[in-house]
Amino acid sequence: MWFYLAVLLGFYFLHRWYREGQTVENLREKYVFITGCDSGFGNKLARQLDALGLRVLAACYTQKGAEELERLSSDRLKTTILDISSKESVVAATEWVKGIVRSKGLWGLVNNAAIGLPMAPIGWLTKDDFANVIGVNLLGLIDVTLHMLPLVRAARGRIVNVSSAVGRVASFGGGYCPSKFGVEAFSDSLRRELLPFGVKVSIIEPGGFANPNAYTIEENLRSVWNRVPSDIKDAYGQQYLEYYCKAIQDLIKRLSKDLYLVTDCMEHALTSRYPRTRYTAGWDAKLFYIPLSYMPTLVADFVMARFAPKPSQAV
Repeated sequence: MWFYLAVLLGFYFLHRWYREGQTVENLREKYVFITGCDSGFGNKLARQLDALGLRVLAACYTQKGAEELERLSSDRLKTTILDISSKESVVAATEWVKGIVRSKGLWGLVNNAAIGLPMAPIGWLTKDDFANVIGVNLLGLIDVTLHMLPLVRAARGRIVNVSSAVGRVASFGGGYCPSKFGVEAFSDSLRRELLPFGVKVSIIEPGGFANPNAYTIEENLRSVWNRVPSDIKDAYGQQYLEYYCKAIQDLIKRLSKDLYLVTDCMEHALTSRYPRTRYTAGWDAKLFYIPLSYMPTLVADFVMARFAPKPSQAV
């Protein structure tokens, strides 16, 4: 029995490997629009796809980021400035894309732009703190998608939404985790709706990766702590803050610098004839966060609580 089971599994993985190895034709004629290309995943993906010969339309938040990306890329790659939290900016970027792709449509839309701060215990934050992050990571992503959707449908193309492993298991306070949970839900609904149109939607779920903002998390945390009322400081205690900061320092040391683990997933979602629905990038995501997301809540709470600081009132 075990032999036949092993053979069956072998055929399954062989078939999967064969399907996923088949690529889309005429990639050099296809346009891909990527948000958040100043640095990190977006910047690396833009250069990676440009090297493959695709026609990359890269949206950067700053003029400096756009100029630096153009310097490192071929003449095929074009840049524009985009603030996805601004409707006017999204409309302008959409018209810019329309003027370039014309009747060909947009083969790929990669919603990568996101922010993470402020990131702190929930009791220290305000509604505006959550709104700022969710406004970019979720509502901004939705706005870009809605404006670009007719162009993607015209090309029967792909939408790649960057979520996170913490969009499956929330592991810290602030708007980042709720926004990524929202990205998961939006992507699932969108994928099912667009199936009849021949448009495929993929979700990227990275674990922890180094990025420019990672080194400002502790500074941001202390800034938030300094503004909270004294009664909240008394409830949590200085020891809680110091433990939290130390945990952040330890986390930053463990962050992976291998951004290609994520951009390779993005590339596959855009170029494979049979892209996956979800891509998990990073060993922490594969071996910790995603498996934990399938565990009973009691188990997940127990595991996550072992890494959490204790308020002074609970010590």
